[in-house]
Amino acid sequence: MGVWRRVWHALAGAPVTLPHALVARWPELARARWRRGGLPPRVGGWCLGTDTVGAITLWSTIWLGARTRLDDVELLLHELRHVEQFARDRTFPLQYVWESARRGYHRNRFEVDAVRYAAHRVRAPNEPSNEDV
Repeated sequence: MGVWRRVWHALAGAPVTLPHALVARWPELARARWRRGGLPPRVGGWCLGTDTVGAITLWSTIWLGARTRLDDVELLLHELRHVEQFARDRTFPLQYVWESARRGYHRNRFEVDAVRYAAHRVRAPNEPSNEDV
């Protein structure tokens, strides 16, 4: 791998293809672009006081942390919900930051929604959520 490619992967991460069986069971996962590593998971971790996060979403791209497992369906669906939140409202990034500042990360209404959505989809993979976009 060339120097520039290594630099690019260090910053932007490397593309990831989710396993076919996973996408067959949860086809909505195909709506996002997936990457592994790069700067976004590290910056997310620094914001939370850790080295990295399991995943972070920016618009329609989800960056997985270096150690995040591709079979962690609940995390993948959680992050997919953030893709939907980004798509729903252009002001979402500002709302998310405001929610986190006011309520903290775990009580942020967008995080609560993503946790609820992912848990529902894992329990009932063939049944659409009544909260689906």
